[in-house]
Amino acid sequence: MKNTFTSLLFLFCSLSLTAQYWQQAVDYTMSVSLDPDTANYSGTQKLVYTNNSPETLHKVFYHLYFNAFKPGSEMAVQLKNSPDRNTRFSVDLDSLSIQSQGALRVSNLTQDGVMVKTIDAETILEVTLNKPIPPGGSSTFEMNFEGHVPDVIRRAGKNSKEGVAFSMAQWYPKMAEYDLEGWNTDPYIGREFHGVWGNFDVKITLDKDFMVAASGYLQNANEIGKGYSDRKRPKTKNGKITWRFIAPQVHDFTWAADPEYIHDTYPGPNNVTLHFFYKNDPEIIENWKKLQPHTAEMMTYYNEKIGPYPYDQYSVVQGGDGGMEYAMLTLITGGRNYNSLFGVTAHELAHSWFQHVLATNETKHEWMDEGFTSFISDLAENELLDQQKDFPLEGSYLRYFRLASSGGEMPQSTNANRYYHNYAYERTAYSKGAVFLGQLGYLIGYEKLFEVLQTYYADWQFKHPQPNDFRRIAERVSGIQLQWYLTDWTQTTNKIDYAITGVEGLDDKTLIKIERKELMPMPLEILILLKNGESELHYIPISLMRGEKENPYPMNWKVHRDWSWAHLNYTLEIDRSKDTIETIIIDPSSLMADIDKSNNYYVAEEK
Repeated sequence: MKNTFTSLLFLFCSLSLTAQYWQQAVDYTMSVSLDPDTANYSGTQKLVYTNNSPETLHKVFYHLYFNAFKPGSEMAVQLKNSPDRNTRFSVDLDSLSIQSQGALRVSNLTQDGVMVKTIDAETILEVTLNKPIPPGGSSTFEMNFEGHVPDVIRRAGKNSKEGVAFSMAQWYPKMAEYDLEGWNTDPYIGREFHGVWGNFDVKITLDKDFMVAASGYLQNANEIGKGYSDRKRPKTKNGKITWRFIAPQVHDFTWAADPEYIHDTYPGPNNVTLHFFYKNDPEIIENWKKLQPHTAEMMTYYNEKIGPYPYDQYSVVQGGDGGMEYAMLTLITGGRNYNSLFGVTAHELAHSWFQHVLATNETKHEWMDEGFTSFISDLAENELLDQQKDFPLEGSYLRYFRLASSGGEMPQSTNANRYYHNYAYERTAYSKGAVFLGQLGYLIGYEKLFEVLQTYYADWQFKHPQPNDFRRIAERVSGIQLQWYLTDWTQTTNKIDYAITGVEGLDDKTLIKIERKELMPMPLEILILLKNGESELHYIPISLMRGEKENPYPMNWKVHRDWSWAHLNYTLEIDRSKDTIETIIIDPSSLMADIDKSNNYYVAEEK
């Protein structure tokens, strides 16, 4: 009996430990036809859904994103109720005409051939299953759907300000993700996305004069016409043509269409083909040509710093309302100066690693995508454009400092839809998220940081990692305990502030008095500049780390006793007389996000 109980207990523990690694699977087969004159579209969808979770499912849910773009929607109400303007929206949704609104409706939805009961909740469709889907089981869902493309309001829509006809993002009924935390059914109010990985087989029918850019690989280039890139089209009886794309192992499918697209290709690293679709506008063509070799360099940079891009194709497509990442492509506005065009492309391309291969739940942990992407794209921009910035992350740090002093900061673990201020969401997701990595480099060393990123990418591809998963890898690589760092930085609004409060001479030694003035602890690097031109580094670990980083500087440094969190004050004793010291600096790298750097310095008085 004892052996049986032990075996069962071991099995239960094993299942519990590995449960987080299961991923649901979807296989979409869709056909859609778009009328460019009315902006109405209709289609069919067949979806094979596989339940790889350990739980039996009695319901499923679909996202219907386009229903947010109309008067009275939850998105419209949220925009009005926000205490500060969401600068990403330039249109009042309540003023939209019928022609400008979005819509997406589902009909004839069946599970394995039998009609199911549904509840339409604007951007969420709730489906009660006729038969539960057990662990390891699958069901086939089929439906008809029809929609209306809104004006470009947020990411997607028709007739952009730059004249792009259609930017078709989040346009189809999309199965919601079911993961370790349950169903992810947040309504769409203009923020973030989460999705199920799977295979997409999509046919798009519209007027033959249109060029189409899409996620996935074009399957019928010969039918489209000789020279997909030179826009030659075969004659058709009804003036329509059908494009077929297959996108493997993605959690999204996006496309754009315009009759004036120029289509170029450029060779990327590892035999990846880079595609560029942009308007035939003389004012932008030179920049878009210049962008192509730079995009190949960006991909090479990210491959080296993070890991290999896993697909054979990537497209940069003019469209949308700014810049937004999608599976195997990005939609960006194209009428920019070159540095801006490079910067937005660098940022959106980096999402391919953090959002489309790792794919954290952006609604819950948006900083792990936006922040990590901002971090790596800032470094790429500095290196590839040869900007030679001493501190490429300075913009992210300065924006975080403004957030920390604003009075409106909320914990980084806040749901993306629940931020009271829009600026707090923006700066928390992007800037504070980038500082998280910059500061982690300060804690463990930059060589270790990139080893962490590479290990994280290799271990968690296509698994939707959570913050703790990243933290555990950082600990494994660095040998330093980091739970305190993840907790303070992401789950609180605790701040960092250290101050030199006194410098006293004691015979041939100097006592440096340091105070922690805010709640968040950090190890300290202290640079001593001597009057004879020499310099030395001193390092104070904190006891919470249970370790220390290796010296990252080309000079010796001395490691001192740990500083425990409960003690607000610390006395650093150095073997130098006070009259030999010119300057003392806490954190000469500026990588520690100390909110008040005015008290991080000591300069000897002139005599």
